[in-house]
Amino acid sequence: MNIGGQFEAQVLDVLRDIPGLTVEAETVAGNHRHDAVLRFADREEHVLVEAKLRANAATAWQLVHYAELYPDMRMLLIAETTTEQARTILTEHGIGFIDGLQNAHIELPGLLFHIEGRRGGRRTAGPTPPARLRGKAGAAAQALLLQPGREWTVTELADEAGIAAGLAHRVLARLEREGIVAAEGSGPQRVRTLTNPTALLDLWAEEQVEQPRRTLGYLLAQTPQQLANRIATGLDRAGIEYAITGAAGANFLEPFVTAIPVTDVWIAATADPTEVLRDLGADPVTEGQNLVLLQAKDDAPILWRRALGEVWVANPFRLFADLRRDPRRGREQADHLREEVIGF
Repeated sequence: MNIGGQFEAQVLDVLRDIPGLTVEAETVAGNHRHDAVLRFADREEHVLVEAKLRANAATAWQLVHYAELYPDMRMLLIAETTTEQARTILTEHGIGFIDGLQNAHIELPGLLFHIEGRRGGRRTAGPTPPARLRGKAGAAAQALLLQPGREWTVTELADEAGIAAGLAHRVLARLEREGIVAAEGSGPQRVRTLTNPTALLDLWAEEQVEQPRRTLGYLLAQTPQQLANRIATGLDRAGIEYAITGAAGANFLEPFVTAIPVTDVWIAATADPTEVLRDLGADPVTEGQNLVLLQAKDDAPILWRRALGEVWVANPFRLFADLRRDPRRGREQADHLREEVIGF
């Protein structure tokens, strides 16, 4: 397969890193808006080419919306690095990609080209992306998602998320560059509004990678509902803030899980998990658990929790992110929650 077109030198380098491809730079004539010609067998396809240094979920959604302007053309992203979520979004929307880590997917009539690349790779020049949406910056992202139609000043977002104004500004500035928020005004009166909540949710879920402290326990209960009620009663009595998450939490919002073998609970970062188990009347175990206490470095996972009856449940976006990382059918359950509860 030959790929021809007007490419910058760094893009050619990326392409030549992909095994099995030969690259031919040429000028493409004609009146159509295209940047390259893909030739394979006895066919050729004209494509739009976008070159990026890095592509994350937000970048992918930008390309999806851009591709909608050219419904008769195919699009190909060439990047040094792409995230897993970006590749999923691009593939689902028929946009091809090739990156410097040897990930590639091009699907055209008569052609399916797919390579699973390596996890690591060379680091590219330039600064790392600012204000990654994890920890305190992730709290700002959740605040935006919870009130998608609101106009935000930097100070208002900082107060709502409980973060420094400087961090709130960096988050908003980054999201503006990513095309996720729109800005109006200038100076202290400048306001920003979330315009693409779908992209923000995917970006936040992609970047807020946590390695919580996990404490396993077993608490006698006949049903998941009874277990959740016993947990709620015990933690409230002990004065410990918490939020039930995962499949157990999602089931309070949208009952769809037939079996909930384990109830995951975020508890305050300062709580002693051994004492918490004792307060609950639960036994510490190393296997066979039906209860997992989760603790982060701060209390971000329990922000904007909701009281549903007598039980505190994590907010829908936290539930979505936690479900995505659950190996027990988590992705399927996360998608169901997104469709039925979140709505974007």
